[in-house]
Amino acid sequence: MKLQLLYNEYLNLKLNRGLPSVQTDYFEYGLCEDDSAELFFIDRENETFIEWADELQPNDPNYIANPNWKPVLLAFFEHLDVYDELILYYLLFTINRTMSIVKLNTYNAMNDFMKNYCFFQLAQLSDVTRLNDEQKQQLRDFFFFFYLYTHPVNEETLYSFSFRGQDLVHTKTNIHMEHYFTVYHDYYSEHLDKYRDTLFIAPHEITTCKHLTIELLRTIEGKSPKLAMPPEEGLEDVLRLINDVDYLIHSYAENKTTVFRIMGDYLSDHRSNLYREHCFRTLLQNYVCYILYFKFDEIHDLVDYFKGTPSWCETIINKIFTDAIFIQKIMRQNRIDITEYGNVVEFFDEEARRIYL
Repeated sequence: MKLQLLYNEYLNLKLNRGLPSVQTDYFEYGLCEDDSAELFFIDRENETFIEWADELQPNDPNYIANPNWKPVLLAFFEHLDVYDELILYYLLFTINRTMSIVKLNTYNAMNDFMKNYCFFQLAQLSDVTRLNDEQKQQLRDFFFFFYLYTHPVNEETLYSFSFRGQDLVHTKTNIHMEHYFTVYHDYYSEHLDKYRDTLFIAPHEITTCKHLTIELLRTIEGKSPKLAMPPEEGLEDVLRLINDVDYLIHSYAENKTTVFRIMGDYLSDHRSNLYREHCFRTLLQNYVCYILYFKFDEIHDLVDYFKGTPSWCETIINKIFTDAIFIQKIMRQNRIDITEYGNVVEFFDEEARRIYL
Protein backbone atom coordinates (compact mmCIF):
# COMPACT_ATOMS: atom_id res chain seq x y z
CA MET A 1 0.00 0.00 0.00
CA LYS A 2 1.49 3.36 -1.04
CA LEU A 3 1.30 5.50 2.06
CA GLN A 4 2.64 8.67 0.42
CA LEU A 5 -0.54 9.20 -1.63
CA LEU A 6 -2.68 8.70 1.44
CA TYR A 7 -0.45 11.04 3.43
CA ASN A 8 -0.82 13.71 0.75
CA GLU A 9 -4.60 13.36 1.03
CA TYR A 10 -4.33 13.62 4.80
CA LEU A 11 -2.44 16.91 4.53
CA ASN A 12 -4.69 18.17 1.75
CA LEU A 13 -7.81 17.77 3.88
CA LYS A 14 -6.32 18.55 7.27
CA LEU A 15 -4.66 21.77 6.12
CA ASN A 16 -7.33 22.89 3.66
CA ARG A 17 -4.99 22.82 0.68
CA GLY A 18 -7.94 22.61 -1.70
CA LEU A 19 -6.19 20.31 -4.16
CA PRO A 20 -8.17 17.78 -6.22
CA SER A 21 -8.36 14.42 -4.45
CA VAL A 22 -6.15 11.69 -5.84
CA GLN A 23 -7.47 8.13 -6.02
CA THR A 24 -5.83 6.03 -3.31
CA ASP A 25 -5.94 2.29 -2.73
CA TYR A 26 -9.00 1.02 -0.90
CA PHE A 27 -9.66 4.04 1.37
CA GLU A 28 -10.92 7.60 1.03
CA TYR A 29 -11.54 10.35 3.53
CA GLY A 30 -15.05 11.14 4.65
CA LEU A 31 -16.34 13.78 7.05
CA CYS A 32 -17.94 12.70 10.32
CA GLU A 33 -20.72 14.41 12.26
CA ASP A 34 -18.29 16.10 14.67
CA ASP A 35 -16.34 17.71 11.78
CA SER A 36 -13.52 15.22 12.10
CA ALA A 37 -12.52 13.03 9.14
CA GLU A 38 -11.79 9.32 8.95
CA LEU A 39 -10.67 6.85 6.33
CA PHE A 40 -13.64 4.98 4.88
CA PHE A 41 -13.57 1.98 2.62
CA ILE A 42 -14.11 3.14 -0.93
CA ASP A 43 -17.74 2.54 -1.94
CA ARG A 44 -18.78 1.84 1.69
CA GLU A 45 -20.28 4.88 3.41
CA ASN A 46 -20.53 3.53 6.94
CA GLU A 47 -17.38 1.50 7.55
CA THR A 48 -14.13 3.17 8.62
CA PHE A 49 -10.60 1.91 8.91
CA ILE A 50 -10.47 2.39 12.68
CA GLU A 51 -13.96 1.13 13.45
CA TRP A 52 -13.59 -2.61 12.99
CA ALA A 53 -10.84 -3.03 15.62
CA ASP A 54 -12.60 -0.56 17.91
CA GLU A 55 -15.34 -3.17 18.30
CA LEU A 56 -12.76 -5.68 19.59
CA GLN A 57 -11.32 -3.72 22.53
CA PRO A 58 -10.58 -6.21 25.31
CA ASN A 59 -12.09 -5.86 28.75
CA ASP A 60 -9.86 -3.96 31.14
CA PRO A 61 -8.48 -6.46 33.69
CA ASN A 62 -7.21 -3.66 35.91
CA TYR A 63 -10.71 -3.16 37.29
CA ILE A 64 -11.24 -6.80 38.22
CA ALA A 65 -9.60 -8.53 41.18
CA ASN A 66 -9.07 -11.87 39.44
CA PRO A 67 -9.58 -11.74 35.66
CA ASN A 68 -10.90 -15.13 34.60
CA TRP A 69 -10.39 -14.98 30.85
CA LYS A 70 -7.48 -15.64 28.53
CA PRO A 71 -6.06 -13.54 25.70
CA VAL A 72 -7.65 -14.28 22.34
CA LEU A 73 -4.26 -14.98 20.75
CA LEU A 74 -2.76 -16.99 23.62
CA ALA A 75 -2.32 -20.02 21.35
CA PHE A 76 0.05 -17.97 19.19
CA PHE A 77 1.83 -16.00 21.95
CA GLU A 78 2.25 -18.15 25.05
CA HIS A 79 3.73 -15.39 27.23
CA LEU A 80 0.83 -13.02 26.58
CA ASP A 81 -1.51 -12.21 29.49
CA VAL A 82 -4.72 -10.18 29.56
CA TYR A 83 -2.86 -7.06 30.71
CA ASP A 84 -0.46 -7.29 27.78
CA GLU A 85 -3.36 -7.93 25.39
CA LEU A 86 -4.98 -4.63 26.36
CA ILE A 87 -1.70 -2.71 25.97
CA LEU A 88 -1.14 -4.19 22.51
CA TYR A 89 -4.67 -3.18 21.57
CA TYR A 90 -3.97 0.38 22.71
CA LEU A 91 -0.92 0.45 20.43
CA LEU A 92 -2.99 -0.85 17.51
CA PHE A 93 -5.60 1.83 18.12
CA THR A 94 -2.93 4.55 18.38
CA ILE A 95 -1.29 3.50 15.11
CA ASN A 96 -4.60 3.24 13.28
CA ARG A 97 -5.59 6.72 14.46
CA THR A 98 -2.46 8.25 12.91
CA MET A 99 -4.32 9.11 9.72
CA SER A 100 -7.45 10.38 11.47
CA ILE A 101 -8.19 14.11 11.23
CA VAL A 102 -9.56 15.45 14.49
CA LYS A 103 -11.40 18.69 15.12
CA LEU A 104 -8.87 20.95 16.80
CA ASN A 105 -9.42 22.98 19.95
CA THR A 106 -7.29 24.75 22.54
CA TYR A 107 -6.65 21.53 24.42
CA ASN A 108 -5.64 19.13 21.65
CA ALA A 109 -3.93 21.32 19.02
CA MET A 110 -0.38 20.92 20.35
CA ASN A 111 -0.74 17.16 20.82
CA ASP A 112 -2.15 16.79 17.33
CA PHE A 113 0.77 18.68 15.79
CA MET A 114 3.33 16.74 17.83
CA LYS A 115 1.91 13.30 17.02
CA ASN A 116 1.90 14.12 13.30
CA TYR A 117 5.40 15.58 13.54
CA CYS A 118 6.80 12.52 15.35
CA PHE A 119 5.23 10.12 12.87
CA PHE A 120 6.81 12.04 10.00
CA GLN A 121 10.23 12.13 11.68
CA LEU A 122 10.17 8.42 12.50
CA ALA A 123 9.70 7.89 8.77
CA GLN A 124 12.87 9.90 8.05
CA LEU A 125 15.45 8.53 10.47
CA SER A 126 16.60 5.39 8.67
CA ASP A 127 17.73 7.43 5.66
CA VAL A 128 19.75 9.90 7.72
CA THR A 129 23.49 9.33 7.26
CA ARG A 130 24.86 12.38 9.08
CA LEU A 131 23.89 10.99 12.49
CA ASN A 132 25.59 7.94 13.96
CA ASP A 133 23.64 4.88 15.07
CA GLU A 134 23.55 5.98 18.70
CA GLN A 135 22.19 9.41 17.80
CA LYS A 136 19.53 7.91 15.55
CA GLN A 137 18.48 5.50 18.29
CA GLN A 138 18.21 8.37 20.78
CA LEU A 139 15.99 10.30 18.41
CA ARG A 140 13.93 7.23 17.48
CA ASP A 141 13.16 6.65 21.17
CA PHE A 142 12.50 10.38 21.65
CA PHE A 143 10.06 10.62 18.73
CA PHE A 144 8.27 7.36 19.59
CA PHE A 145 7.83 8.44 23.19
CA PHE A 146 6.10 11.63 22.10
CA TYR A 147 4.14 9.84 19.37
CA LEU A 148 2.52 7.76 22.13
CA TYR A 149 2.47 10.51 24.76
CA THR A 150 0.56 12.94 22.57
CA HIS A 151 -2.00 10.38 21.33
CA PRO A 152 -2.38 10.14 24.40
CA VAL A 153 -1.93 6.69 25.91
CA ASN A 154 -1.84 5.66 29.56
CA GLU A 155 1.48 5.50 31.38
CA GLU A 156 1.73 1.71 31.25
CA THR A 157 1.39 1.67 27.46
CA LEU A 158 3.81 4.57 27.14
CA TYR A 159 6.68 2.53 28.59
CA SER A 160 5.78 -0.93 27.27
CA PHE A 161 7.59 -0.85 23.91
CA SER A 162 11.15 -0.56 22.68
CA PHE A 163 13.11 -0.81 19.47
CA ARG A 164 15.40 -3.76 18.78
CA GLY A 165 17.25 -2.37 15.83
CA GLN A 166 14.36 -1.23 13.65
CA ASP A 167 11.86 -3.72 15.08
CA LEU A 168 9.27 -2.39 17.51
CA VAL A 169 8.72 -4.97 20.25
CA HIS A 170 6.64 -5.35 23.38
CA THR A 171 9.51 -5.28 25.86
CA LYS A 172 8.05 -7.61 28.50
CA THR A 173 7.15 -10.48 26.14
CA ASN A 174 9.59 -9.76 23.29
CA ILE A 175 6.67 -9.95 20.87
CA HIS A 176 7.51 -8.22 17.59
CA MET A 177 4.63 -5.97 16.75
CA GLU A 178 4.57 -6.66 13.01
CA HIS A 179 4.18 -10.35 13.78
CA TYR A 180 1.48 -9.69 16.37
CA PHE A 181 -0.57 -7.41 14.15
CA THR A 182 -0.30 -9.88 11.27
CA VAL A 183 -1.55 -12.76 13.41
CA TYR A 184 -4.24 -10.52 14.93
CA HIS A 185 -5.76 -9.59 11.57
CA ASP A 186 -5.42 -13.08 10.15
CA TYR A 187 -7.12 -14.60 13.18
CA TYR A 188 -10.22 -12.40 12.93
CA SER A 189 -10.34 -12.79 9.17
CA GLU A 190 -10.32 -16.57 9.51
CA HIS A 191 -12.74 -16.71 12.49
CA LEU A 192 -15.13 -13.99 11.42
CA ASP A 193 -18.23 -16.16 11.90
CA LYS A 194 -17.63 -16.16 15.67
CA TYR A 195 -17.86 -12.34 15.71
CA ARG A 196 -20.79 -11.72 13.39
CA ASP A 197 -22.68 -9.89 16.16
CA THR A 198 -19.89 -7.34 16.47
CA LEU A 199 -18.04 -7.16 13.18
CA PHE A 200 -19.77 -6.00 10.02
CA ILE A 201 -16.81 -6.37 7.74
CA ALA A 202 -15.68 -8.92 5.17
CA PRO A 203 -12.50 -11.02 5.50
CA HIS A 204 -10.87 -9.30 2.52
CA GLU A 205 -11.57 -5.93 4.19
CA ILE A 206 -9.81 -7.07 7.35
CA THR A 207 -6.87 -8.01 5.14
CA THR A 208 -6.97 -4.54 3.61
CA CYS A 209 -6.91 -3.01 7.09
CA LYS A 210 -3.97 -5.26 7.95
CA HIS A 211 -1.98 -3.94 5.00
CA LEU A 212 -2.50 -0.31 6.08
CA THR A 213 -1.78 -1.01 9.75
CA ILE A 214 1.43 -2.85 8.87
CA GLU A 215 2.48 -0.07 6.50
CA LEU A 216 1.92 2.53 9.24
CA LEU A 217 3.93 0.39 11.65
CA ARG A 218 6.75 -0.13 9.15
CA THR A 219 6.82 3.61 8.53
CA ILE A 220 7.27 4.16 12.26
CA GLU A 221 10.02 1.54 12.28
CA GLY A 222 11.71 3.21 9.31
CA LYS A 223 11.40 0.15 7.07
CA SER A 224 9.21 1.75 4.39
CA PRO A 225 10.14 4.51 1.93
CA LYS A 226 10.37 7.76 3.83
CA LEU A 227 7.50 10.20 3.55
CA ALA A 228 7.88 13.65 2.02
CA MET A 229 5.94 16.84 2.49
CA PRO A 230 4.39 17.63 -0.92
CA PRO A 231 5.62 20.65 -2.94
CA GLU A 232 4.16 24.13 -2.89
CA GLU A 233 5.27 27.24 -4.74
CA GLY A 234 7.49 29.45 -2.63
CA LEU A 235 8.30 26.73 -0.10
CA GLU A 236 11.03 24.98 -2.08
CA ASP A 237 13.89 25.80 0.32
CA VAL A 238 11.87 25.09 3.45
CA LEU A 239 10.67 21.76 2.06
CA ARG A 240 14.16 20.71 1.05
CA LEU A 241 15.31 21.18 4.65
CA ILE A 242 12.27 19.27 5.92
CA ASN A 243 12.35 16.39 3.45
CA ASP A 244 16.12 15.83 3.58
CA VAL A 245 17.43 15.78 7.15
CA ASP A 246 20.96 15.14 5.88
CA TYR A 247 20.74 18.37 3.88
CA LEU A 248 19.57 20.27 6.97
CA ILE A 249 22.41 18.94 9.12
CA HIS A 250 25.01 19.44 6.36
CA SER A 251 23.83 22.97 5.54
CA TYR A 252 23.88 23.93 9.20
CA ALA A 253 27.35 22.47 9.74
CA GLU A 254 28.79 24.17 6.63
CA ASN A 255 27.18 27.56 7.15
CA LYS A 256 24.38 27.84 9.69
CA THR A 257 23.32 31.21 8.28
CA THR A 258 22.03 29.31 5.23
CA VAL A 259 19.37 27.71 7.43
CA PHE A 260 18.65 30.98 9.26
CA ARG A 261 18.30 32.81 5.93
CA ILE A 262 15.65 30.32 4.78
CA MET A 263 13.74 30.93 8.01
CA GLY A 264 13.96 34.67 7.41
CA ASP A 265 12.90 34.35 3.79
CA TYR A 266 9.78 32.53 4.92
CA LEU A 267 8.90 35.29 7.38
CA SER A 268 9.47 37.98 4.76
CA ASP A 269 6.96 36.30 2.42
CA HIS A 270 3.53 37.39 3.59
CA ARG A 271 1.63 34.67 1.74
CA SER A 272 -0.05 32.60 4.41
CA ASN A 273 -2.05 29.39 4.56
CA LEU A 274 -2.28 26.44 6.91
CA TYR A 275 0.12 24.27 4.91
CA ARG A 276 2.82 26.96 4.75
CA GLU A 277 2.46 27.51 8.49
CA HIS A 278 2.65 23.78 9.16
CA CYS A 279 5.85 23.47 7.12
CA PHE A 280 7.47 26.39 8.93
CA ARG A 281 6.54 24.96 12.31
CA THR A 282 8.01 21.63 11.19
CA LEU A 283 11.25 23.29 10.11
CA LEU A 284 11.62 25.02 13.48
CA GLN A 285 11.04 21.79 15.37
CA ASN A 286 13.60 20.09 13.09
CA TYR A 287 16.06 22.74 14.24
CA VAL A 288 15.15 21.82 17.82
CA CYS A 289 15.37 18.06 17.34
CA TYR A 290 18.36 17.75 15.01
CA ILE A 291 20.47 20.71 16.16
CA LEU A 292 19.55 21.82 19.69
CA TYR A 293 18.98 18.23 20.86
CA PHE A 294 22.71 17.60 20.53
CA LYS A 295 24.05 21.10 21.30
CA PHE A 296 21.57 23.39 23.01
CA ASP A 297 23.92 26.38 23.08
CA GLU A 298 23.50 26.70 19.30
CA ILE A 299 20.41 28.73 20.18
CA HIS A 300 22.71 31.69 20.88
CA ASP A 301 23.64 31.82 17.18
CA LEU A 302 19.97 31.80 16.19
CA VAL A 303 19.23 34.76 18.46
CA ASP A 304 22.34 36.62 17.31
CA TYR A 305 21.29 36.23 13.68
CA PHE A 306 17.73 37.45 14.19
CA LYS A 307 18.09 40.01 16.98
CA GLY A 308 18.34 42.77 14.35
CA THR A 309 14.77 41.91 13.33
CA PRO A 310 13.20 41.52 16.78
CA SER A 311 9.68 40.71 15.55
CA TRP A 312 11.05 37.77 13.53
CA CYS A 313 13.20 36.67 16.45
CA GLU A 314 10.20 36.76 18.76
CA THR A 315 8.11 34.74 16.29
CA ILE A 316 10.78 32.07 15.89
CA ILE A 317 11.65 31.77 19.58
CA ASN A 318 8.03 31.51 20.69
CA LYS A 319 7.15 28.94 18.03
CA ILE A 320 10.14 26.88 19.10
CA PHE A 321 9.10 26.99 22.74
CA THR A 322 5.29 26.86 22.53
CA ASP A 323 4.32 24.92 19.38
CA ALA A 324 5.66 21.74 20.96
CA ILE A 325 7.28 20.58 24.19
CA PHE A 326 10.25 18.82 22.60
CA ILE A 327 12.58 21.57 23.79
CA GLN A 328 11.20 21.27 27.30
CA LYS A 329 12.14 17.58 27.36
CA ILE A 330 15.60 18.35 25.94
CA MET A 331 16.24 20.97 28.62
CA ARG A 332 15.09 18.58 31.35
CA GLN A 333 17.33 15.78 30.04
CA ASN A 334 20.35 18.08 30.01
CA ARG A 335 19.49 19.99 33.22
CA ILE A 336 19.36 23.27 31.34
CA ASP A 337 18.02 26.30 33.22
CA ILE A 338 16.46 28.60 30.63
CA THR A 339 16.71 31.58 32.98
CA GLU A 340 20.47 31.48 32.34
CA TYR A 341 19.73 32.28 28.68
CA GLY A 342 18.65 35.88 29.10
CA ASN A 343 19.08 36.67 25.40
CA VAL A 344 16.46 34.00 24.65
CA VAL A 345 14.07 34.79 27.49
CA GLU A 346 13.84 38.46 26.51
CA PHE A 347 11.94 37.38 23.37
CA PHE A 348 9.42 35.22 25.27
CA ASP A 349 5.78 36.18 24.91
CA GLU A 350 3.25 35.78 27.71
CA GLU A 351 2.55 32.12 26.93
CA ALA A 352 6.22 31.14 26.89
CA ARG A 353 6.81 32.99 30.15
CA ARG A 354 3.85 31.20 31.73
CA ILE A 355 5.27 27.80 30.72
CA TYR A 356 8.98 28.29 31.37
CA LEU A 357 9.45 31.04 33.95
